[in-house]
Amino acid sequence: MERNAEKIEILNSLSGQILDSAIEVHQIMGGPGLLEAVYEEALVHELKLRNMAIERQKPISIHYKGCNLKKPLILDLFVNNTIIIEVKSVEKFNPIFHAQLLTYLRLMDIPLGLIINFGEKYIKNGFHRVVNNFP
Repeated sequence: MERNAEKIEILNSLSGQILDSAIEVHQIMGGPGLLEAVYEEALVHELKLRNMAIERQKPISIHYKGCNLKKPLILDLFVNNTIIIEVKSVEKFNPIFHAQLLTYLRLMDIPLGLIINFGEKYIKNGFHRVVNNFP
């Protein structure tokens, strides 16, 4: 039980640091209006400044009934081998984003993912946690 409490604490702490980083990027970049790739690159830089290990546009093999599919899954960001981040820059959140990230989490057996929509006026409205078998 203590081990699960530690995992939850680590995930929550890391999630909070990522939120702080996203807020910083959003404020410095002037809010919504830029392309997703711009926010993604700025967020990667901010997370690295905070000593996080980041993999950007990480390909993940998909296995189906003993077969490796040719087309890999591409993660926007994978932070500290722990949290998947999907970066968006859209005016309105689409529920398919949640479903997509949950599928990624299930395929990789990762407990937590974040959707960060830089298209919102305030990041707090564009920050979504997606949970898969949280410890």
